[in-house]
Amino acid sequence: MEGALGVLGGMGPLASQLFYEMVTEMTDAACDQEHIDMMILSHATMPDRTEAILSGDTKAVCDLLLEDCRMLEQAGCKAIVAACNTAHYFLHQIEPDLRIPLISMVRATAEAIAAEAGDMFDPASADAVCGSADAGRRIAILSTDGTIQTGLYQEALAARGLEPWVPDDRTRALVTHLIYDCVKANAPADRQALARLDEAVRAAGCRRALLACTELSVIARDNGLDDFYVDPMQVLAGQAILFMGKQVRRK
Repeated sequence: MEGALGVLGGMGPLASQLFYEMVTEMTDAACDQEHIDMMILSHATMPDRTEAILSGDTKAVCDLLLEDCRMLEQAGCKAIVAACNTAHYFLHQIEPDLRIPLISMVRATAEAIAAEAGDMFDPASADAVCGSADAGRRIAILSTDGTIQTGLYQEALAARGLEPWVPDDRTRALVTHLIYDCVKANAPADRQALARLDEAVRAAGCRRALLACTELSVIARDNGLDDFYVDPMQVLAGQAILFMGKQVRRK
């Protein structure tokens, strides 16, 4: 299928399903034929990305992701996206070896937040709301320990003049619980843990919180999280639609 969008999926499966749903719902299309052609490679048996990062044994994941990208290239895809935040640590490493563009969820999200930096991060407004201008630029990173350790979002946000905020161990444990014990286990979100997480992030003076794990995107959909939370997968869906020459549907 020449000219399709290649999607690296299965990491995890529910997140990949949601990405397809997002692209479909966000595309300004009046019929089937006006939607984007996509090839979704659902590699559910891919080794856990966080475990690979924390152990330092990253070669196997890099090799498998490169193999998957080659399959999408050979199938005639126009670009590659990945419905997994943590996988971008490996994808950024193999990106120079790709023959087609990688639309990076990490870079797209950092750029989208920085683009809002006018009124949203006005120092006077930040002083009134958060008590300091720095807090007005503070963005929470909610993700797996693997993504935190790589510094992917910290570097991308700091490079664009924003202040990344990494939760403490207790708050990160809540994030891990929601990701692994809830979504990846195909169980509903722990509403009490979600409420404690929300309280901790807002108490830190953050102006936005990144749902920097696609399992958290599933929680956002199922629990109606407000605009305080930025969903990188939704940002990626919008960028993919535009790259493929389509328009994003207005809300």
